[in-house]
Amino acid sequence: MKKVLVIVPFPMIEENRELRRAQLDAVQLGPEIIFEFRSVRAAPKNYVSASDMAFAEIGVLEAGLKAEEQGFDAVCIDTVSDSGLAALRSELSIPVIGPGKTSILMAMMLGKRFSILAMWPHWKHFYEKNLMELGVAHACASIRSLEATPDNQRLLGGKEDETFIALEELAVSAIKEDGADVILLGSTTMHQAHAHLASRLPVPVINPGPLSYKLAEAVLDLGLTHSRAAFPSSLESQAENIHRLLDGA
Repeated sequence: MKKVLVIVPFPMIEENRELRRAQLDAVQLGPEIIFEFRSVRAAPKNYVSASDMAFAEIGVLEAGLKAEEQGFDAVCIDTVSDSGLAALRSELSIPVIGPGKTSILMAMMLGKRFSILAMWPHWKHFYEKNLMELGVAHACASIRSLEATPDNQRLLGGKEDETFIALEELAVSAIKEDGADVILLGSTTMHQAHAHLASRLPVPVINPGPLSYKLAEAVLDLGLTHSRAAFPSSLESQAENIHRLLDGA
């Protein structure tokens, strides 16, 4: 049995973590793999500024440092920002998968130009970062967003009807006006809208979280992991220092 740790990037109670775990219902996985969802101990309120992102990196890194030691076979990070991805790869030998770059690369396999749908404009910076690091900004037709402050705890709970319709209208504009032939959900917190959009839009709609789980399964089945040449280990592990830092926080 393969075990995958999914790092939820905000501290939360089990009831709210269940809303994240519901992403597993959107993908068919084999019987020989299980996913365990755990929250970080500390995080910014949301991912708006550069200092927020630095804090997020530390929180995700600390949450996954002992994953290999604890018997996990892979790690998935439950944020399209891919926070902590490179840092965890430098510490772990097991595969570490982020949904941000993964969903962009999948979009390029399925079409020629894609658009990213977001809940609010303040997330644009980490989409642009992923696009720049991958060198594929030319393939992004647009980044369109609502003006709805996201709820990283309850997700779209209680706002489904109005939010689903608003996102559908946004996606139609991206397809008709921007030339998008694939749509990406810009956050794993938006996963509840995927079924609605996928059933109504004439192009593929990528749900980043479930995609990352399926990729983790495939990578494990293929016996692959990240390149140590690309993600070198530290000369001396910083694990204990990072744990002490979060203990203090």
